[in-house]
Amino acid sequence: MANKLELTWYGKDKPIVVEPRILIENTALSNCADDPDTENMLIHGDNLLALKALESKYAGQVKCIYIDPPYNTGSAFEHYDDNLEHSQWLNLMRPRLEILRALLSEEGTIWISIDDDEQAYLRVLCDEVFGRTNYIETIVWQRAYSPVNLKKTISRSHDYILVYAKRMTKDYRLNKLPRTSEANDRYKNPDNDPRGVWKATDSTAQAGHGTPSQFYVLKAPNGKEHHLTPGRCWVYTEEVMNRMIADNRVWFGPDGNNVPALKKIFDRSSRWNCTTNYLAVY
Repeated sequence: MANKLELTWYGKDKPIVVEPRILIENTALSNCADDPDTENMLIHGDNLLALKALESKYAGQVKCIYIDPPYNTGSAFEHYDDNLEHSQWLNLMRPRLEILRALLSEEGTIWISIDDDEQAYLRVLCDEVFGRTNYIETIVWQRAYSPVNLKKTISRSHDYILVYAKRMTKDYRLNKLPRTSEANDRYKNPDNDPRGVWKATDSTAQAGHGTPSQFYVLKAPNGKEHHLTPGRCWVYTEEVMNRMIADNRVWFGPDGNNVPALKKIFDRSSRWNCTTNYLAVY
């Protein structure tokens, strides 16, 4: 397609053709006799061939896929080479992503672990394979808690998880884990709010994200004035904040003199359970 926005690399125009494969059970390593109704499988072999074998039977049926591909960090490991030329790495990733997309059900999602060496390119490649409109989010997670002192530039401490949906719709929502009792215990009701238990949250935000209407002196119901600390602004404009106060959605402490906090009312509708058909590829 002319003028199509895409990632290009050497060898992209030479598609990798994978012949159909079938899975053969190794009875010596199988425990199906103990659980004949199991649908779990542990497949040993080239993951491209394994995915091709799965595609013929499970296309359009998998609700959740997690993959942990080689990060292409330049290292040499015992079982695989993690030091591929960039175009080679992309050529390896694309056919696998295409089959993984075919395996996803209409409401399915794929979660892909990656680090900063290939994250940006993988994001663009996934936009091509899954569609940019089906991008959900990039999760950043901390993998190291101490700096690498020998690092000459900036010590890296985080990795990424790219999340895509098979088909994103306006009312699409992810299943959530059930809320723990520990999380529920953070909600209290010291003022007997008829809406139920709640917990206090910060009423200020970083000043760099605020508009001029979010900088003002907030006056509590008892007349006490609350001034912003340097570098902060109020979450809401003065007009909105006054409506929140009138609706008893701002907490000033038991005596009315505390720093204002927003009341987050416990939402019982957010207790979600999650059951899914799951595929992990390493």
